[in-house]
Amino acid sequence: MEKTALIKTVSLEFYKNEDESRLKGYQLPEEQLGFTSMPVPAIAACLQEDDRHPIIIQYGEDIAGFFVLHGKGGAIKYSPNEQAILLRAYSISSCYQGKGIAGESLRLLPDFVKKHFPDKNEIVLGVNHSNHAAQHVYKKAGFIDQGLRITGKKGEQYVLHMQL
Repeated sequence: MEKTALIKTVSLEFYKNEDESRLKGYQLPEEQLGFTSMPVPAIAACLQEDDRHPIIIQYGEDIAGFFVLHGKGGAIKYSPNEQAILLRAYSISSCYQGKGIAGESLRLLPDFVKKHFPDKNEIVLGVNHSNHAAQHVYKKAGFIDQGLRITGKKGEQYVLHMQL
C-alpha cells in the first residue's frame, strides 16, 4: 500500500469526556482486534486506575488514533526502571491507516511524555510476536528490542524500549 503525504497536522491530546461522541466511528480491521484494545474499554480501564492516561491522536480536527500511557503500575511488568511509562492500547482507526499518522504520532510521543510526565525517562511497550506491522512501525520510530520477552493474553510479546 502506498502511503499518502500528511495533509493535516497530527497532534497528541489527553482524552476528555467530550471526545466520547467523536469515538463512535472508530474501527479497526478484524485482524488487529486481537492485538490491541478499542478506545472505549481502554478508557473504562483508565477510570479504574489513576496512573492510566488515555490519549487521542488528532489528525486535523478528527480523532485518528488512540493509546494509553500507563505509569509504574503497568510499566513494572515490562521494565525494572521505576521511571518507565508503558505505551498500551495503541491503534489508528481503519480509515486513517496508511497515511503516516502512526509514524508521526510516535515521533511526537517522546516530547509529549517529557512535557507531561517529566519524571519519566523511558517508554516501554509490549508487541505481539505475530504483529509484524506494529513491530515495524515501533522500531522505525526508534523503539529498541533489548531481548526481553513476556507472555501476554495472545502469546509471546516482545518488549520494546525507548530512552528519553
